[in-house]
Amino acid sequence: MPAVAGVAAAVCLAPQALADPAPAHAAAHSATVASALVSQDETLAAVKRAVHTAAPAKPATYTVRSGDSLSSIAGQVYHKQNAWPVLYWANRGKIRWANIVGEGQVLKVPAMPAKIPAAPSQLGPAPAPTPVAAAAAAPVQATSSVSSGYSGGASSSFESCVIARESGGNAQVMNSSGHYGLYQFSESTWVAYGGSAADFGHASAAEQHQVFSNAVAQGGQSNWSSYDGC
Repeated sequence: MPAVAGVAAAVCLAPQALADPAPAHAAAHSATVASALVSQDETLAAVKRAVHTAAPAKPATYTVRSGDSLSSIAGQVYHKQNAWPVLYWANRGKIRWANIVGEGQVLKVPAMPAKIPAAPSQLGPAPAPTPVAAAAAAPVQATSSVSSGYSGGASSSFESCVIARESGGNAQVMNSSGHYGLYQFSESTWVAYGGSAADFGHASAAEQHQVFSNAVAQGGQSNWSSYDGC
């Protein structure tokens, strides 16, 4: 009987033995997992704090260097020279003439829009490529030629003023933004007022005078007067 009682006691004690705490290595594993989860939570919280407290990104800028033009700057920042109107309109308060930018000017560089805005109707006076004495004489000769064939509403003195301010009397000057001739027409304006697309860039003075006459007859002197002060 004592032997039977001993067996029964062993059987009764077995469940209690099974209910004993997990081995030490299992407890250590649980602690490691818990520690890793806390560390991960702390990392995520730190990232969120950094995002919320980071200073807003400053808009991009470009400092004009010697020899720069809006088209060359657009080629550098947008890889498209014809995107220069984006820079012009974004910096309208700093740039009076689109074809004149000053060394040291700091221009805003906005993100490239889906559609490039239209260029201004006039870009301002182009520098005369000839010496001052020759440039001064050229408008007089051009005025004489204009007067004989000009039939618009503007006076010859107004036309002479436009020529002097826009091109200095050079009928074949082409500026960096693609404006051409005595009156610095853009190609689209040239064609709109009757100029031959095939002649743009090497048109005769007579054809240029006629296109100018058409432009003034249809649009008035304001196409030039507000920009050139004539």
